[in-house]
Amino acid sequence: MISDAIDNEQVEILLNDVLEAHGYDFLEYSHASIKRRITRLYAIDNFVSFAEFRYTIKSDKQYFKRFLEEITVNVTEMFRDPSFYKALRNDVLPVLGTYPFIRIWVAGCSTGEEAYSLAIVLKELNLLTKSLIYATDINPSVLEKAKKGMFPLNYLKQYSENYVNSGGIKDFSSYYTANYTLAKFDESLNSKMIFSTHNLVSDHSFNEFQLILCRNVLIYFDKDLQHKVFNLFDNSIEKLGYIALGSKESLEFWPKAKEYKRVKTEKIWRKL
Repeated sequence: MISDAIDNEQVEILLNDVLEAHGYDFLEYSHASIKRRITRLYAIDNFVSFAEFRYTIKSDKQYFKRFLEEITVNVTEMFRDPSFYKALRNDVLPVLGTYPFIRIWVAGCSTGEEAYSLAIVLKELNLLTKSLIYATDINPSVLEKAKKGMFPLNYLKQYSENYVNSGGIKDFSSYYTANYTLAKFDESLNSKMIFSTHNLVSDHSFNEFQLILCRNVLIYFDKDLQHKVFNLFDNSIEKLGYIALGSKESLEFWPKAKEYKRVKTEKIWRKL
């Protein structure tokens, strides 16, 4: 069976190589899920031996780019979990609207669907002009896609349904122009975005934010690493700012959790 082709020790060796040769630290990621993805890549790319696989990842920059794309999970959609966006629209962003300027960090933004969703809600609340969205990811090639603001047309039906269910007030198609296979989102949305690479594991805080979204990223990290990331967010958020997580993620077992209060039923916490 192919899953025995790479054992735990080899995964460890590979992750150490990646850290040494390329500066990406995956050592504290959830072991089971990263092993699964490495094994899958090894199988689909038909390597003859682990030694060849290891050498290619260390020395071939182009192949490492592929490795990075396969190892970092890029599952996302616009207005994913519509009730979450409804809570942002009704309970969080109007409060931030009283500030002179709104700085938002979308951490682990992948191909950008979340950043564009957020920009649309801000626009509908007349807050986009005084907002800035920092969208970061560990993977430079997904950021290239995110900058373009182009998504496959066949996803748009789902995105449109999510938008309506999240409390959207316009015709969703007014935000993009469609050609044969792609929908390109309005330039006014990404003119308020800054895309850059950021590694949640090893990079530092780089601003003071009123809202940090990091959804469905931490499920791939082990407990210690999650707490390390929460500390990073804590250092990056203003007093009374908000942290929003994915539906299976929680601040609850983090030592500083008592300094935050949960907002209603969604996975959103406010710093006291």
